Amino acid sequence: MLLLIAVANTPFYLWGLETSPGSSHPIEGSWLDQVADVFIMTVVDLRIYPMFAFMFGYGMMQLYSRQLAAGTSEKRAQHLLQLRNMWLLIFGFVHAALLWMGDVLGAYGLAGLLLVWLFLRRKDTTLVVWVSVLLGLLAIGTAFAGVGAYFTAQLPPAEAAEIATSFQIDDTSMTTDSYLVSVVARLGMWAFITVGQGVLGLVVPIMILLAFWAGRRRILENPGEHLPLLRRVAAIGIPLGMLGAVPGVLYHVGVLQVPDVSAWIFELVQAFTGFFGGLGYVALFGLVGHAVARRRREAPAPDAPVTSALRIDGPVAGALQAVGKRSLTCYLLQSVLCAPILTAWGLGLGQHLSSWSMLLYAMGVWGLTVVFAVWQESRGARGPAEVLLRRLAYGRRRLTAA
Repeated sequence: MLLLIAVANTPFYLWGLETSPGSSHPIEGSWLDQVADVFIMTVVDLRIYPMFAFMFGYGMMQLYSRQLAAGTSEKRAQHLLQLRNMWLLIFGFVHAALLWMGDVLGAYGLAGLLLVWLFLRRKDTTLVVWVSVLLGLLAIGTAFAGVGAYFTAQLPPAEAAEIATSFQIDDTSMTTDSYLVSVVARLGMWAFITVGQGVLGLVVPIMILLAFWAGRRRILENPGEHLPLLRRVAAIGIPLGMLGAVPGVLYHVGVLQVPDVSAWIFELVQAFTGFFGGLGYVALFGLVGHAVARRRREAPAPDAPVTSALRIDGPVAGALQAVGKRSLTCYLLQSVLCAPILTAWGLGLGQHLSSWSMLLYAMGVWGLTVVFAVWQESRGARGPAEVLLRRLAYGRRRLTAA
């Protein structure tokens, strides 16, 4: 998952290049760049943040359930979740101020504060009804946006261009050589993303509500008991997500002719279908987790108890689990390895890369975070960001959910 988020984020560091309307990918490039763009647009773009939103909501339900199992009152357990969400919002603010305008921690923290307050202890029926209502609103909004894109093309060029410009991402935080100017630009974009993506875009709230429902059934903890559901969701969701990217991909490579002032509709269509794609990825990784667990059960029992994922499941599955245990740290570490090196206020390398070389850079960044997580796992150490968040949210007391 963190590899996918690295791939999704790094194209924004290709500053100084003209991007295709309705996407973050450069217009010009070699055939290798075109292949990289098509791959990212089809498999990654606008599918990863819904996937993480689901995992975030699922994790909240796990924490809540563990607190209740430990004897914590419902009111106190809910308060601890809200405290954690508040600190995530603050983490996101600091992350954006220092390094990355596209931070998602703030969006998740804000959505978590709202949805825990409104829905954490609601009945399953209520969750399903609200998921249906919000998904219906998202579909209607996407349809109206399609109509709006058509009429935008009929407007006078100057007025149409002004509307289209409002959908473009401000890359001042990347292109300025002043760090202080970049801070202001990043925080402005972060505030827009936090509210827009976290609440108004509806995808994140829908995913979190679905995760509350799934978390109560322990679907990802016990995937073997839900294999038909996981298979159906993966088989339907992933292709839907990819199909939703097709119009934007065809436009990007010049096959589909659409007025540039209306191209922003492709991003909204991808956001709608990306909901299904992200959910499909969650199901797929659940199936992978089931396969790893089954292999673990079939392996000979070790002579002595072991706790390291590296020793239990081997170097590949163990390394991925090591990253998962330190997902917050590894997510933030990606920005540390990207922003100071790629932006104009840093070393400026992003200006000299292209789509395919940036894809390789993203993979390299993710690889370094894996190495760090494996090193921490071998030492039995938690991720520093996880330690800090737990200390801030739960204090020094030993709490099961922490």
